[in-house]
Amino acid sequence: MHPIASWMVTIDLQDEVELERLEDPALSMYAVQWHRQAPRKPEIDWPMSRDLAARAHQALERHVDRALPLRMKIEKRIPLGSGLGGGSADAAAVLRGTNELFELGLGIDELAEIGSGLGSDVPFMVHGGSAIVEGLGERIETQTTLPDVHAVVVFPDLHCSTAAVYGWFDDLAEDNGDAGIRPNAVRSLAEGGCLTPDGPFNDLAEPALRTAPRLADHLEDLARLADNPAHVTGSGCAIYTLCDQAIHAEALATAIFDRLGLPAIAVTSCNVPEAVSG
Repeated sequence: MHPIASWMVTIDLQDEVELERLEDPALSMYAVQWHRQAPRKPEIDWPMSRDLAARAHQALERHVDRALPLRMKIEKRIPLGSGLGGGSADAAAVLRGTNELFELGLGIDELAEIGSGLGSDVPFMVHGGSAIVEGLGERIETQTTLPDVHAVVVFPDLHCSTAAVYGWFDDLAEDNGDAGIRPNAVRSLAEGGCLTPDGPFNDLAEPALRTAPRLADHLEDLARLADNPAHVTGSGCAIYTLCDQAIHAEALATAIFDRLGLPAIAVTSCNVPEAVSG
């Protein structure tokens, strides 16, 4: 958990979360695997006790003070340590889906509050869309208009530990004599209307480069090929560049794979779909 000031927008690169309600007194079962379309497929070696989606289900059980037995299966497309909030999105999907599956009747704000105890990105992921997010992720100012964003996200074979990146962030902020976050700059960017390729900034980019120095070469290669600035996603290690249209993004993603040998996916901004549970 760390104080943030961010403009967050959900995109159409999504994991798949499948939930099935079980009859009492069954024990819940969790499974996580890579989707066949995942750009990177490292070993899934973390215990389910640490998985954010499983922890979200258990947090919801504690909140309503009853067992909510289910079978959960996640097929991940979003790589670990990519700075895209994949684990947080899965946790949010479990909160929303379980709420619907068991007809708990909890409102979206209440689900977001439960999610705030899991991680800074989870409350926003419960809402989705576009929002300015501050505090520890609990202060969410939802924007009424979803920006029309087309981009290519590239996945170098690197990993950025979020803890390590924030450690560098705090060290650099201390060296510069400031708090490290810039809420006014974030708000100005989000409210500025048209988002240009050179508009995004990321104060975690330099800490990510300290954590994974080879990321600098990939940023340079992407910027050169795209003829546009390249940016670090969140705490890294994915990188992206903005495009004018979806067809431009699709063509650039193909070129990146052909010329740089890096997995690349064209993405578009989107709202969070309604949960469909069985």
